[in-house]
Amino acid sequence: MKKIIYSTLLFTFLFGQTGLEIAKMIDEKKSPVDMFNKTEMILKNKKGKTRTNAMISKSIDGNKKQLIWFLEPKDDKGVAFLKIEHDTKDDEMRMWLPAFKKVRRISSKKKGDSFMGSDLSYEDLSSRNLDENEYLRLADKTIDGKECFVIQITPNKSLKSSYSKHMSWIEKSTLNAVKEESFDKRGKLKKKKEFSFMQMKEYYVMKRIFVEDVQKQHSTEVIFSEIKVDSGINNKIFQEKNLKRLPRD
Repeated sequence: MKKIIYSTLLFTFLFGQTGLEIAKMIDEKKSPVDMFNKTEMILKNKKGKTRTNAMISKSIDGNKKQLIWFLEPKDDKGVAFLKIEHDTKDDEMRMWLPAFKKVRRISSKKKGDSFMGSDLSYEDLSSRNLDENEYLRLADKTIDGKECFVIQITPNKSLKSSYSKHMSWIEKSTLNAVKEESFDKRGKLKKKKEFSFMQMKEYYVMKRIFVEDVQKQHSTEVIFSEIKVDSGINNKIFQEKNLKRLPRD
């Protein structure tokens, strides 16, 4: 027994945290009680043509509950999205489509679909459950002067993910994601993602996401502005009826 304990301690000393331990550290990182932001989402196709969406987002509990209202362009104004994540059952996702006067429920079978024509899928909008993935630590790398953990994340078969794996680069000093590559079910590179953060109070909050679908030669840039944290957002707003009510602020 003593030999086993000694070997485990020696392994930890020589090689540091495992992939799962790093994932747990990221999961336990302090996050705002609630967050408000205005969002600009810029879509760009392979011909260089762009389309820009303007949105307002409110979220609580580490983004496990989120409401997004679309303000621009004119033909998307009023479209709204509600997400409520659960630990023991499928997440709830609903989209209000005012042109059709109906609420569309996003089933778990559709989580690989594009969110509003962007390179983000509904699955990309959800948090990753530690128990639903396997984490393998690879050799550390330095990206743009940042020392990073490199983690291979493989979804369990029971998750029915649209991805076969992700490669994630995590800055050691902040535990913020720097970039990620996601692979399709054939093991081919599907998406490249880049992340930027800013510090507010004791938190690091996302200020930019850039996603490139390398197979479709299409990209999406998401820029967050007018960010507010811990402003007292009411939990009661995260209901289907509020999809149809554009916020005043």
